[in-house]
Amino acid sequence: MRSSDTAPAVSRADRWFVREVLPLEAQLMQFLHRNWHNQAEIADLRQETYIRVYEAALKQPPEKAREFVFTTARNLIIDRVRRARVIPIDAAADLEFVEVAADAPGPDQVVQARDELRRMRDALDQLQPRHREAIVLGRIEGLSRRDVAQRMGITELTAAQYLKLGIAALTEILSLAPEKKQ
Repeated sequence: MRSSDTAPAVSRADRWFVREVLPLEAQLMQFLHRNWHNQAEIADLRQETYIRVYEAALKQPPEKAREFVFTTARNLIIDRVRRARVIPIDAAADLEFVEVAADAPGPDQVVQARDELRRMRDALDQLQPRHREAIVLGRIEGLSRRDVAQRMGITELTAAQYLKLGIAALTEILSLAPEKKQ
C-alpha cells in the first residue's frame, strides 16, 4: 500500500483525536487518579489509553468518543489488576511482596460488594430522574459541575442543587433500606 493511500485515514483520525479525545484529558486524568492505586503509573495509563483509542480511530473513529475513551481506560485498569494478581513465586524477593497477592478480596467480600452495588442501583432508581442524572454524571462519571450542567442543559447552580438534593435523597433511601445480614 502506498503512503498516499493511508494519508486521508490518518489525517481524519488525527483531526478526530484532537477534536474529540484531547479535550477529555482532564476528566481522563481525574478518572485514572480515582481508579488506579499507583499514582506513578497514571501518565503511562493515559498514554496507553490514547494509543489504543487512536489505533481504533485509524480504522473507524468511534461515534461516542467519551464513552470509548473511558471504556478503554477502564479496560486497561482491569487488565493491569488481573496481571498484578498473578505473581510468580520466584519473582518475589521477600514474603511481604507475596502477601500483597493475599489482599485480593475473598468470595464473601465479593458477594458483599455486589450486594452493596445492587442496593445503590436500587436507591438510584428511586430518585427523581433529574437528580439521578446529575448524580450519575457528577459522582459516577466524575464530570465537573460545569460539565454536568452542559450535558443536562441547565445552569451550574441548578446542577449543584440537583446534586445536593439527589445525594440527600440517596442518603435517606440507603439509611432506611434494610441491609441484608450474612
